[in-house]
Amino acid sequence: MTIYYSEDHEWINVEGNVGTVGITNYAQNALGDIVFVEVPEVGDDFAKGDEVAVVESVKAASEIYSPVSGEVSAVNEDLEDNASLVNTSPDGDGWFFKISITDESELEGLLDADGYKAFIAGLE
Repeated sequence: MTIYYSEDHEWINVEGNVGTVGITNYAQNALGDIVFVEVPEVGDDFAKGDEVAVVESVKAASEIYSPVSGEVSAVNEDLEDNASLVNTSPDGDGWFFKISITDESELEGLLDADGYKAFIAGLE
């Protein structure tokens, strides 16, 4: 199990060839109280960087991008009734979708935890 981060503030927790995707604590904090989440459909195919989901907060709406290419294998249906899970557990119960990774080399373009911490430190 390895966690990677994108500069768009998504994380992906990789186990085998499946990645679980969500947004970082930094992103949920910047968005404020999340009131709605739209997740993709199981079976949808996405390329790295494609818009996959939408998050709406009291402040703004924001797109969620796929950190890798692949097919959506599961979605977090709990978010439909409880979007605030993204705020209370952004790196746990607030995950958005699972994706079957088609090109593992795309993970090389993502940041590790230290790289992401340095990236967000540069934003503040």
